[in-house]
Amino acid sequence: MMRPLAFSLLQDLSHEHFISGARLAEKYGVSRSAVSDALRDASDAGIGIFSLTRKGYRLAAPIELLDVNRIRAALGVTAKRVDVEVLASIDSTNSEMMRRAIAGAPGGMCLAAELQTAGRGRRGRSWHSALGASLTFSMLWRFDKGAAQLGGLSLVVGLAVLRALRALGAPGDAGLRNPDCIGLKWPNDIVVRGAKIAGVLIETQGDMLGPTTVVIGIGINVNLSDALKMNIDQPATDVSALCDRPPSRNRLLARLLQELVIVLDEFRQTGFRTFKAAWCDHHALHGKPVRVLFADGSAVEATVKDVADDGALIVLVKGKALHVTAGEVSLRPAIGKTKK
Repeated sequence: MMRPLAFSLLQDLSHEHFISGARLAEKYGVSRSAVSDALRDASDAGIGIFSLTRKGYRLAAPIELLDVNRIRAALGVTAKRVDVEVLASIDSTNSEMMRRAIAGAPGGMCLAAELQTAGRGRRGRSWHSALGASLTFSMLWRFDKGAAQLGGLSLVVGLAVLRALRALGAPGDAGLRNPDCIGLKWPNDIVVRGAKIAGVLIETQGDMLGPTTVVIGIGINVNLSDALKMNIDQPATDVSALCDRPPSRNRLLARLLQELVIVLDEFRQTGFRTFKAAWCDHHALHGKPVRVLFADGSAVEATVKDVADDGALIVLVKGKALHVTAGEVSLRPAIGKTKK
């Protein structure tokens, strides 16, 4: 885990000019060896740092760290609805948010982390991220409804992510399902040509009849290195490859929170049904052959037909409709098959 000092030092470093270790040590009231150790942590986390005797330290390339003040300024009126906190390093923003929720944290709290040491994805998978290369955060939302009435929430959140990315320059055509544009993959992925750019992890606590505490975790690939892509067990892309002018991470987080508040307010009133048409318009696998993988290891070949009002995926298996829920299956495009 990185020392907190490392994040402070990175704010002081420039990619254009060297700054001496002595000057940094004096500013923070630490030894020069403490400065060296902290910046070694940053290097181990993937940040390129040049070090020269008698000159000091310089970044190999610019890096933008998250800044609460910049995020709040970009939020506009939404700043009244959310409380943003930036953490230097944490095991998992979802895990920490759930701990705070149990302790009584209010809805609307958002935790963003520069570095996750144990980021989690759906069905126990790891979420790979790197300092400055990803955006990982969790938002707490409280519903009066029980968990049974929150079907389709992960789909609605995915739609909010898609809308935020499109608003900031990602290619997308409403209703066309253009493979070159950003799309959705049931139940919780945002993709481009099958490569994952973002994912959603929803975790809940409460009674089936309500109220329900919901932690919404979102991870977005912003500017992945080739080495990091190699560690991901599926095709991945990032915002920098998708946008001609990639947005800053601070602006991206602010826009995501704005979109989330909008859809969560509507979802609270209507559920998934009012989002169904818009979500289906962007479903990358709509009408396509897929392989449905069940938790017990079995699988069936199917064709994606529709999404139900509760967010369940409707597929055709040998001509018969089958409703599947997010907790039961994984979905993969069928290999070597095309729709007839």
